[in-house]
Amino acid sequence: MDAAHFVLGAYLGWFWCFARIVVRAPSGRQRFNVLGALDAISHQLVTVTNDSYINATSVCELIEKIASLGLQAPITLVMDNARYQRCRLVLERASQLGIELLFLPPYSPNLNLIERLWRFVRKECLYNHYYEHFDLFKQAITQCLAETTGRHQAALNRLLTLEFQTFESASRDR
Repeated sequence: MDAAHFVLGAYLGWFWCFARIVVRAPSGRQRFNVLGALDAISHQLVTVTNDSYINATSVCELIEKIASLGLQAPITLVMDNARYQRCRLVLERASQLGIELLFLPPYSPNLNLIERLWRFVRKECLYNHYYEHFDLFKQAITQCLAETTGRHQAALNRLLTLEFQTFESASRDR
């Protein structure tokens, strides 16, 4: 589980040319926030979105959406150490709903599977795309996320594997 904050602006993939070219970009800095939880096995995505801020209330809303799915297996949410995720409100709500919270070590976004999904969404619908209006921008992101178990399923199955690279400790006891 993690949040992504997509900002309406110019996202350039690669851009190289001999002549100077003016690239259209929207004005303003409107943000579309997506708080999402990704099932590590089925790749089912549950989201809460808004145009303002992600906070503890948003996290509780997502936890309640997950609990309402009626899953029979125990639920463990892997989260980073954002302050709004570790607050008493979230901890109590998760406990009430019987959901275990597992917090990743600090500075380890590579261990959070959903970070790969956020990178995929940026690459798929933001890089080298121009959206004239904020509504078109939100619609493109929402559509991309809705197709995680449809059109994008094959690409995401290769990307969202449970294989993580590990490193040996630099200081070995000899």
